[in-house]
Amino acid sequence: MNMLMFLGGPILLVIGANTLVRGASKLALSFGISPLVVGLTIVAFGTSAPEVAVSVGAVLDGKTDIAIGNVVGSNIFNVLFILGISALIAPLLVNIQLIRQEVPIMLGASLLLLALTLDGKLSFLDGGFLFALLVAYTVFLVLQSRRETQAAQDEFAETVKPAEAGAWDSHWAAQFGLIAAGLAALVFGSEYLVQASVGFAKAMGVSDLVIGLTIVAAGTSMPEVATSIAAAIKGERDIAVGNVVGSNTFNILGCLGLSGLVSGDLGLVVAPSVLAFDIWVMLAVALACLPVFITGREIARWEGGAFLGYYVAYVAYLVLAAQQHDALQAFSGVMMGFVVPLTVVTLVVVMIRRPAAAARP
Repeated sequence: MNMLMFLGGPILLVIGANTLVRGASKLALSFGISPLVVGLTIVAFGTSAPEVAVSVGAVLDGKTDIAIGNVVGSNIFNVLFILGISALIAPLLVNIQLIRQEVPIMLGASLLLLALTLDGKLSFLDGGFLFALLVAYTVFLVLQSRRETQAAQDEFAETVKPAEAGAWDSHWAAQFGLIAAGLAALVFGSEYLVQASVGFAKAMGVSDLVIGLTIVAAGTSMPEVATSIAAAIKGERDIAVGNVVGSNTFNILGCLGLSGLVSGDLGLVVAPSVLAFDIWVMLAVALACLPVFITGREIARWEGGAFLGYYVAYVAYLVLAAQQHDALQAFSGVMMGFVVPLTVVTLVVVMIRRPAAAARP
């Protein structure tokens, strides 16, 4: 039963997210909102709807470790696994706006989360503050979109289209029906995934936190996986990167913001292991984006392979630590004493060589 719930949960989450985005997008366009604004808000945040549903559902079920682990694990998964796989398909182009604006915002959100949780808790007020920042960020994007070029407007108009006259989803009742169906699928999907994850944790003898950081994080990130890989295959390589960066920002401000709000006076207790390790990995991954993105404004295949390798190493560390395996100390020594320093040196060399190569006639 656990396996059926685990397989069915992510499927319902993906279907629910897509259905919700379709209904909300059509409804917004029916009210005269521009495709660009819809794309920057409803469509962009729609891919993170599974994370919201699972985190909020986990808090309501009293499984706060899953809620925290889901967001932190998803942000690590998004950068290392999704960008890694996408870059292996095709080197990913990085829009200059991502480097100048979106990545610093993602870094700021990550640093803010670290600061708010240093006391071992994400309180109701902390959640409200994060969610208020999400509202402000969304308003900023909408205001900024008014200065976008006509080419950008046309690009969004191609991907975000209103319902055709006479089509079954052209009426507001059908659009509200899609939204309701999407929300229902998200609720049931999150419930199935959380219950199955708790069952797996008990069967494997590991904590809810480890399951949240790995299995739940990967399961709720399936919309981002599908969107980014499809974009890379189609050659829309900047969309693959933007999707991940935007999703990470929303996960912190939106998912944990709402989770903190529904937690009430108790707040979300942050496990010591998250403060000691996982949240620092999330921050390091966010920081790693800057040098990787700046070097030639693309993510090369070797960089994608390095990202993917680091994600495998991260999951391996979590499994070894959970089992208190004898190989944990040797594994940690190799990673910190050889692999990480070698990666840092390689990135520094690439950053120096690429600008020099670009300057040659």
